[in-house]
Amino acid sequence: MDFKVLNLKQNSPSVQQAIALLDINLDIYKSEGVKVVKIIHGYGSHGIGGAICFAVRNHLRNKKKNGKIKDMLLGNEWDMSNGKCLEILTSMSGHYLDEDLNNHNPGITIVVL
Repeated sequence: MDFKVLNLKQNSPSVQQAIALLDINLDIYKSEGVKVVKIIHGYGSHGIGGAICFAVRNHLRNKKKNGKIKDMLLGNEWDMSNGKCLEILTSMSGHYLDEDLNNHNPGITIVVL
């Protein structure tokens, strides 16, 4: 499978629990050969960005910097007009249409493993 969805909002975890779930699942997905993961982290209840959103994105930036993931796109970059998005979509076998594609959703992040 090329694409998985990881919902970190489910069961309202703490920031530490969300990061632990993220790391565990990314390791599992990578070992399964998954290429792309959509992380659902939400954007906070007040529309200014929540703690889990910021923590997940910072954690993913560090993972990219350390070579643990290949790339990441913020939800507003998950758009067919974005060159990186098109590269990701064409790297997956078959054609994948995600409900958040082209919707500029700040509550998601796309990870390339």
